[in-house]
Amino acid sequence: MIGLNDKIRLYGFNNLTKTLSFNIYDICYAKSPREQHDYIKYIDEQYNSDRLTKILCDVTEMIGAHVLNISKQDYEPQGASVTLLISEEHLDEEDIDESCNMRIATNNNIDKQSIAGHLDKSHLTVHTYPEFHPDNAVTTFRVDIDVSTCGHITPLKCLDYLIGSFDSDIITIDYRVRGFTRDQKGKKLFIDHDIKSIQDYIDNETLNRYDAIDVNVYQSNIFHTKMMIKEIILQNYLFNTDTYELAPKKRLEINDLLRREMIEIFSGQNIF
Repeated sequence: MIGLNDKIRLYGFNNLTKTLSFNIYDICYAKSPREQHDYIKYIDEQYNSDRLTKILCDVTEMIGAHVLNISKQDYEPQGASVTLLISEEHLDEEDIDESCNMRIATNNNIDKQSIAGHLDKSHLTVHTYPEFHPDNAVTTFRVDIDVSTCGHITPLKCLDYLIGSFDSDIITIDYRVRGFTRDQKGKKLFIDHDIKSIQDYIDNETLNRYDAIDVNVYQSNIFHTKMMIKEIILQNYLFNTDTYELAPKKRLEINDLLRREMIEIFSGQNIF
């Protein structure tokens, strides 16, 4: 059994590319147009590029990489871009290009929404997608995260942190290993660690909160897991409304709307 922390003796650089892709959905009940627009504003403030940048920096540290440079730019009327340059191995200060700011953002006036981080042969990206429809009282906030690494580092170590960094009601996760590397005898290696399921790298306490299924293609080193929150605590899904302000029948109606939305997103199709 080859674990994540076990190193195989290789010839030259580890050329395997390991990519972890997340879609995280946060569901909310916001009935009036004012509530819906206030919710979108709240999401923009709660998940602005400063916070997203911190998340990417934390992930970089967790997977054992090193941030060399951060550049940020926000746009009018909305949106922002952030780029991280990262090295797999630690570099001494004299080896770092003098143009690098080493985790010091070049623009502190950041307000939003897209982040891209580049490792020396890899990258990290985050994009946010809040949405609502005037005919539907349920609003949805989606976060797309990609962590792609080359070499011996792997993004699987950051799963619990990423799930906990957002209000994650629905989660779809893809993990794939591409390319090949060689051992010292020249034998090709198409994966450098054992994996049967993405769920094996998620803490049991986290998993117990979700229903989860796998769709894996083992011969191609492609792994897919979908997760849906088990328990709906209604107060967590109401925006500017207290649960006890609602009649019991209304609570049941909202609970049903939320669950239907989750089931359709989890299933990837219109059901109801």
